[in-house]
Amino acid sequence: MGRHRRAHIAESEFRLLFVCTGNICRSPFAEILTRHLLVGRLGGRAASRFHVASAGVRALVGASMHPDTRAQLVPWGLHGAAADAFEARQLRPAMAESAHLVLGASPEHRSAVVGNAPAALPTAFSLREFARLTDAVDGGDLPSDPVARAHALVEEARMNRGLLPPTAPADDRIPDPMGREPDAHKMAAALIDAAVRTIIDVIAPPLIVSRGR
Repeated sequence: MGRHRRAHIAESEFRLLFVCTGNICRSPFAEILTRHLLVGRLGGRAASRFHVASAGVRALVGASMHPDTRAQLVPWGLHGAAADAFEARQLRPAMAESAHLVLGASPEHRSAVVGNAPAALPTAFSLREFARLTDAVDGGDLPSDPVARAHALVEEARMNRGLLPPTAPADDRIPDPMGREPDAHKMAAALIDAAVRTIIDVIAPPLIVSRGR
């Protein structure tokens, strides 16, 4: 693939990968919710330029979403067909290397991603860390096109990493609800929802109208 072709792809699409442990709780919830919010904000045609997926560092390959996490999709009506179509998959280096942004449920997941795919070092973050970095970016300095905004946002976050005031390790972690009570799944979903919305509000703010190319 030629250099010009790579540049064209980078400008026309954006690949986002969420990562957790088993790929049945946190990362599929983030995947399904993010895709839904992008469609709601941009419309189906423009949102199709965003390729959102998930994987697990120790995935329960082929498994469905955990029922307690799946129940957290009810408020958006995503617990039916959207959840039915999901199957857990194992993280492979090529997945992280081809993604424009990899968001782990915790710093440990980010470390696992980078350990398996060193090329992903500049584009791998924990989800809550990236949301904090996003919150510090002036959206007015970003391009108007949503995909271009997403690419620019990753670059801004990368440059600002380490410049923000330090936080406690727990502040960048979404606790694993696996094997715990339903309230743990609810708490994880709430943390994911807050972080994802922070990111979507910058990539596709209400005033940005996509050309839908």
